[in-house]
Amino acid sequence: MSTLATKSLLPAFLKTLGILYFYIFVGLLLDSPLAEQYLSNPQEVANGIMLVVFSIVMWRSTTKTRELLVYAVIIGFVGEYLFSILLGMYTYRLNNIPHYIPPAHALVYLGVLLFSKNVGVKQHKLLLEKIFTVIIIGYATLCLAIYTDVFGFVLTVATLLILRNKPRERLFYLTMYVTVAYLEFVGTGYKCWYWPSTAFDYFTFLPSANAPSGISFFYFGLDLGCLWLYKKRHKLAWGRMKMQRQLRLERG
Repeated sequence: MSTLATKSLLPAFLKTLGILYFYIFVGLLLDSPLAEQYLSNPQEVANGIMLVVFSIVMWRSTTKTRELLVYAVIIGFVGEYLFSILLGMYTYRLNNIPHYIPPAHALVYLGVLLFSKNVGVKQHKLLLEKIFTVIIIGYATLCLAIYTDVFGFVLTVATLLILRNKPRERLFYLTMYVTVAYLEFVGTGYKCWYWPSTAFDYFTFLPSANAPSGISFFYFGLDLGCLWLYKKRHKLAWGRMKMQRQLRLERG
């Protein structure tokens, strides 16, 4: 049974986000100061494991998924150098961009996409959206109260406001928020990277936690960028899909 066809919610979670969360927990540990006590160059180990894992995922994926993964890696690469190196939005512990990071963005994108498109997950779509929204509001509010995370709170509010009029994309982005919050919690906890005390280490009126709660807002760019590149390469197929979707809506 394929990942998308899994009809029960728990197995769907375990086959998608469960695997992703486990890999994040173990993979980022390899790039932590803790790992340096046992390995001479743990980041290179993390890079090597990512190369193997990403190659396996590419090999087992459909043609469309492979293409989207390539786009996600490219956008992730550009985004990392833009936000980390040029704009100083956050800093990795060795002041570089680890090679495993752009493919990691692609795997996060794929894991969230597979979860949100799963048959069993779709059956509980409205319930999951409500649960995730409550978790997100609570998390952002807690970060604001404890860490004065104004930056993350503003991004969270912006995300939720945008999703009010995006019912088709809502579950995907709410799941992305929760996933990125987990990723940031693990990554900063392991001290793989850190965020400055204000947004971009510049905007003093936007105090930030390490990490800001709503930073998944910037994953809008990853998803939209992948879709834009895919549509540009497959204009006819994308047009037919939109037409078929419109016909299904008209038939009710």
